[in-house]
Amino acid sequence: MNKKKKKTHVPFRFNMLFFVVFTLFSILILRLGQLQIVYGEDYQRELQRTDNITVNTPVPRGKMYDRSGKVVVDNTPLDAITYTKNPNTSQKDMLKTARDLSKLIDVDLSKVRDRDKRDFWIQINPEKAKAKITKQEWALFNQKKLDDKQIYDLELKRITDAELNSLTNDDLKTLAILKQFNSGYSLTPQIVKNKNVTPEEFASVSQDLDNLPGVDTTTDWDRSYPFGNTLQTVLGNVSSSEEGLPKEQLNQYLAQDYSRNDRVGKSYIESEYENVLHGQKAKVKNVMDKSGNIVSTDTVANGQRGDDLVLTIDMDLQQQVEQIIEDELMKAKAYPNTSLLDRAFVVLMDPHTGDLLTMAGKQLVKNPQTGQYEMHDFSLGNITTSYNVGSAVKGATVLTGYKTGAIQPGQVQVDEPLKIANTPVKKSWKTFGPLDDLKALQVSSNVYMWKTVIAMGGGHYVPNQPLPLNPKTFDTMRQSFAQFGLGVRTGIDLPNETAGFQGPDRKPGLLLDLAIGQYDTYTPMQLVQYISTIANGGYRVQPHIVKEIRQPSMDNTEMGPIIQEVQPNILNKIDFQDDWIKRVQEGFKLVYQAPGGTAYSFFQGVDYSPAGKTGTAQAFYDGPERKNFKEPPEVMNLSLVGYAPSDNPEIAMAVLVPWAYQGDTGPSVNEEIGRRVMDAYFNLKKQRQQQASGAANTQQTPTGQ
Repeated sequence: MNKKKKKTHVPFRFNMLFFVVFTLFSILILRLGQLQIVYGEDYQRELQRTDNITVNTPVPRGKMYDRSGKVVVDNTPLDAITYTKNPNTSQKDMLKTARDLSKLIDVDLSKVRDRDKRDFWIQINPEKAKAKITKQEWALFNQKKLDDKQIYDLELKRITDAELNSLTNDDLKTLAILKQFNSGYSLTPQIVKNKNVTPEEFASVSQDLDNLPGVDTTTDWDRSYPFGNTLQTVLGNVSSSEEGLPKEQLNQYLAQDYSRNDRVGKSYIESEYENVLHGQKAKVKNVMDKSGNIVSTDTVANGQRGDDLVLTIDMDLQQQVEQIIEDELMKAKAYPNTSLLDRAFVVLMDPHTGDLLTMAGKQLVKNPQTGQYEMHDFSLGNITTSYNVGSAVKGATVLTGYKTGAIQPGQVQVDEPLKIANTPVKKSWKTFGPLDDLKALQVSSNVYMWKTVIAMGGGHYVPNQPLPLNPKTFDTMRQSFAQFGLGVRTGIDLPNETAGFQGPDRKPGLLLDLAIGQYDTYTPMQLVQYISTIANGGYRVQPHIVKEIRQPSMDNTEMGPIIQEVQPNILNKIDFQDDWIKRVQEGFKLVYQAPGGTAYSFFQGVDYSPAGKTGTAQAFYDGPERKNFKEPPEVMNLSLVGYAPSDNPEIAMAVLVPWAYQGDTGPSVNEEIGRRVMDAYFNLKKQRQQQASGAANTQQTPTGQ
């Protein structure tokens, strides 16, 4: 009998296993194919994903030149040590770098505060700091009844003086450096030290950069002033990297792509022309991986230092004028009644263009240590301080009289003492009798001006009787004066210009004072605009101190091409007939050039044909020594306005010396200054013409002859 073969299951099981493995491999291959083909690029991009962060690097500010090309404000290169924080840098890493750097450089410890020391002590003694918190306080913390800040404040409070005093000098140096590290933004270079970096320090740090992550050596800049303190208060200041952006303008600057530690103009020209001077920052793109490590650094834009300003100022003339002011101030201080005299101002302006050739001011300040007077720049006072200026304004008074019909050109009035009821006798410095408008300007008759304004106010003078006047005449006078620039801002391209102050009362006697410049107050800049308006035939020209904006030169040794030239700006044409203006010009000429003119004794014989008006105002002292008096002392303010040549003026001048002396007589410091200043201007002009002529002759002379 045949036996059946026994069927084995091994091939079947093997086939099933093979099938399962094959299926799994197929699924895996399909999945890998899907990942490779469908999502491959997405995963590749994710794998290679980086962050691109662009940061700005500050550049030097633009320079300032005077009108002839002399550098007035420059940038001095400084060796600097910087720190750039990486986003993933820990405080522990920064502490180590700060310690290592402290061994290579000296730093200023004067700005390390007590709070800084306490913070630093906790940072380097974390366990000791925690031990200052009781178990009960930790329990409250765990119960969320105390927060992190409260715990930290308790730690700070419980640090003992002995523990603070345990910080070594090396610890304090590390702290000062770490403080600078933490003051900047990530990826933004922060100045650690840029003043008094020694060559040894710079070399040591440069050689050890591999061991100082984030630290670098570079070239920074600082503002320098080749002419010293000349015009310093007007040029303005720039913030330091430590100061950074001013708090009151922080949001405004941040919106303009500034960094918090950027240096910006803080005052006057530096501030007013910040958008011109600050330059185009260099832009650097930091490419970072997912871990926050910098993969590469690419320069997006090299940046360019700020554009340059060419000022209208003639620095040779400015320096001469400043020296004249200093000389005459010190000479006047030798008089016995000049104890309150401490300042003087001079402004020189082209009456046709508004170019300010000189904006000089000096102030005597007593050194509290030595008790000696020191001469400080106070050029800014030409626009920020105002004073009673006296008879210098009489040209505007006469013209207002013409316009209102109070007087006619050539009208004669009697200069005599005025006896108004219940009022002290009012008179000129000398009784002149009958005189016309020209003579009144020449000899500076107060009475002529008073009678003019009495007629303007609808009054009629009767000796020993009251003198009612229409108070609206104050408005008439002030509106008329404003056409010349008196009592209104001149529009100069500098911030914080004052308009002066109007007296608040409207008593008739004060209206008479207004007519001779002894009630409202005016600035030296307003005076030069006023005299320029008369000098040029009736056009109120806006004064300006910036003449041109220029691109930086390629070689940085001379001025670059012009971007913008500031054109003369006529603010208004005064509403007076041309023959009226010419008549006042004639009166002003008599002041300087005719015997009996109040400026004649100082200007007789000069060859530049000056014209203008002197001024003496009875005023009350309100200067820095005011605290020493129960009542403000009476003082004399001295002024002088002028222009030359009288027939074709090229220069207008305002001199103002407040609080010149006490009493009836004193030094004529206004006229002393004015004469020397006018001489300086025309002498400098002649010298330059001779030099130009000599240079031209030299060029025309054949070689070898």
